[in-house]
Amino acid sequence: MTTRTYTKTKRATKEQETHQKIIDAAIGLYGSVGPAGTTISAVATNASVQRLTVYRHFPKEADLIAGALAEWFEANPMPGPNDWRDEVSMENWPIAILSMLYGYYSETSVLWRGLLADRGKFDELDKFLDLADAHLTAMQDDMTRSLPTARRNNALCQAVVRHSVQFSTWQSFSDSQLDTVEIAALMEDWVQKCPLG
Repeated sequence: MTTRTYTKTKRATKEQETHQKIIDAAIGLYGSVGPAGTTISAVATNASVQRLTVYRHFPKEADLIAGALAEWFEANPMPGPNDWRDEVSMENWPIAILSMLYGYYSETSVLWRGLLADRGKFDELDKFLDLADAHLTAMQDDMTRSLPTARRNNALCQAVVRHSVQFSTWQSFSDSQLDTVEIAALMEDWVQKCPLG
């Protein structure tokens, strides 16, 4: 009885390790070639398993995308309201939010580039990107809410806030060799001083 339990536990552990290898391989490929350029064969090769093993864990490509992204987003959550609302005075929310968000983008940029390049190609991918958009909207709302009334209600200022939280904004400045602190300071200054005319 003890031997059988040990064997089953060992088998389950090996299956879990294989599952994680497949997830890691898929995420690596999503970052380098995007989900659309990722084949099951490439995932199997990168995970050092057979194609049939990948299919046993994820019968369809959609299952792999959904499973891999679910695990990745759980392990790499975007900054949330409690990160700044509980720790930072309201007038400093813009710089706090941008600093946290750009730090997150910096740490996860390889995957974000691949995912955003393939937006609209897979329903499973779009579902996770829509959730990310909801996080960005919450950040925009808090940044706007922290501004003086004249700026809060100004369409141009609202557009600047919306622009400031996009990955493409961070990416553009990062590709120009600015670091995360510089980008956050630059965009926060723009948010605070955008023209009201």
